[in-house]
Amino acid sequence: MTTLDELTRPAGDDDVVAGVAARLVAAPASTEEAAALIAATGDMTVVVRGAGTKINWAPPPRTLDLIIDTHRLTGVVEHAAGDLITVVRAGTPLSEIDLGDQVLALDGPDGSTVGGTVAVNTSGPRRMHYGTARDLLIGITVVRPDGKIAHSGGKVVKNVAGYDLGKLFTGSYGTLGLITECAFRLHPRPPFSRYARSPAPVTSVAAVLAAQVAPTAIEVDSASGDLVVLLEGTAQGVRDRAARVEKAIGGDITESAPEWWGRYPWKPGGIGMKLSVPISKVAALLEGDHVVRGSAGTGVLYAAARDISEVELLRATCVRAGGHAVVLTAPSDVRDILDMWGPVPGLALMRRIKDQFDPSHRFAPGRFVGGI
Repeated sequence: MTTLDELTRPAGDDDVVAGVAARLVAAPASTEEAAALIAATGDMTVVVRGAGTKINWAPPPRTLDLIIDTHRLTGVVEHAAGDLITVVRAGTPLSEIDLGDQVLALDGPDGSTVGGTVAVNTSGPRRMHYGTARDLLIGITVVRPDGKIAHSGGKVVKNVAGYDLGKLFTGSYGTLGLITECAFRLHPRPPFSRYARSPAPVTSVAAVLAAQVAPTAIEVDSASGDLVVLLEGTAQGVRDRAARVEKAIGGDITESAPEWWGRYPWKPGGIGMKLSVPISKVAALLEGDHVVRGSAGTGVLYAAARDISEVELLRATCVRAGGHAVVLTAPSDVRDILDMWGPVPGLALMRRIKDQFDPSHRFAPGRFVGGI
């Protein structure tokens, strides 16, 4: 029987989660090894770490005994090109997934892993056309907090049999268990793309949509004042559609994205927020001198707030518009006195799910909504 000492090492100075240092670190190389590890941890508290690009998002864990690092859980397990499906291990960086003329249309910061992207349900510019991780995920393999391996979904796009663990684990911030493999729906890789960049106001999104150009993304950046439309497809089709966008909102057609494209607007150590509002209310988020950036085509944007008063201002703007705002990351002195999640419907149901999957509340304790 494998012992905990064989699977772990003492934590180093960098093995910290939102300011809380771990005692031990483990890096399993397979789902089975991860299951053996978790079964051996007893009542230890656990946080899962991928590339660490979002390790400081959310409140800190109440306690932290063990970090499970997924950097050895990497690689494409299967690529069923004929079915437009791939199965990928959780520690695989998104940037290293090369599927030839097919693409996994997930955006993320440099180095982001598959597991981290699903666990936090991050999305970037292309969510407008392709959807989020929750939309693209069709199957998942996880290790539950009791050390049991569970599978859900499959390698068929329309497979809906069984309990949909994928939907539960997506956006759960590692509070329900360890994701080890994910099966995704793929799309053909577009052969040609262009960016239509304009200083047009965000209200021009309606003109872009009315032009019926099937944009992959419509992004806005308050710092530069630019509205940028991504068009993908065949060369002639993209050129024709780009001409219609140029006629509708003016600006230039370029081959490359602006420097800010797909990047969060806050600096390291700053206050970063995710804002969600109806598309018609995006303009309200751009008022004032705070930096807001993101998808004007879906109403999901990101903001850099300077202090708590600006957090509350942006949150109030979202609520009035029928949306909501979450503080993703903040310095410890701000995080300690701020409700990072804000009001969230369905909290009682979330608590029951947590109790079902993790009765001892060992996984990422305190990191999710309502202190879950």
